[in-house]
Amino acid sequence: QVRLVESGGGLVQAGGSLRLSCAPSTILSSSNVMAWYRQPPGKQRELVASITNAGTTNYSASVKGRFTISRGNDKNTVCLQMSSLKPEDTAVYYCNANTRYNTYWGQGTQVTVSS
Repeated sequence: QVRLVESGGGLVQAGGSLRLSCAPSTILSSSNVMAWYRQPPGKQRELVASITNAGTTNYSASVKGRFTISRGNDKNTVCLQMSSLKPEDTAVYYCNANTRYNTYWGQGTQVTVSS
């Protein structure tokens, strides 16, 4: 069973930055899409950003221009650089990996942005 291990959450003031990282416990198949989702308090989980193994990225409108998703040099890890953070970015952030046959989720990491 593949585990996705997340790190980098925490408390930051509005306008600040945080970097989230996600590392699978094993090497994923070469054809995969990795993504970050978030679930604000009392709301549904939503897609934040995704990246294919070829490096094609996609962002939600609410974070475009502020967040950057990227893969590590090994192509197996994924990071989310978050800048100009707003209180409405407060949520539990989840790493997600989709291969041809499976979908995996991380345990979630809390990001809290104070005003």
